[in-house]
Amino acid sequence: MKKRTIPGGGMGGGAQMGLMKQLQKMQQDMAEAQEALAHATTEVTVGGAITVVITGHQRVQSVTIKPEAIDTSDEEWLSDLQDMLVVAVNKAIEESQAMAAKRMEEITGGLGDNPLLSGLMGG
Repeated sequence: MKKRTIPGGGMGGGAQMGLMKQLQKMQQDMAEAQEALAHATTEVTVGGAITVVITGHQRVQSVTIKPEAIDTSDEEWLSDLQDMLVVAVNKAIEESQAMAAKRMEEITGGLGDNPLLSGLMGG
């Protein structure tokens, strides 16, 4: 009778199983972090006039414009307001992405950038 071998069952099989368990735990932690990021927010205020609140998934929750930011006596008020709004939204997105990256880095310890592991981690 021919002896059958089990893949990963020889030398180092325990290490491979340990690695798989670590990866499964990391994958679970990442899923939990993604859920938490959906509810986490960051707030950015530009020029004291515009405030943008955004989630960890880069979803804008609110934009607040203070009434004093609207000065119809100034010919450039609308252009200035639009420029501030663009800056506020872009800065909020950057902060949200940094918040998400920091959270993932805490979980992966830098492994998230590894293309071989990205599929295992939902990337």
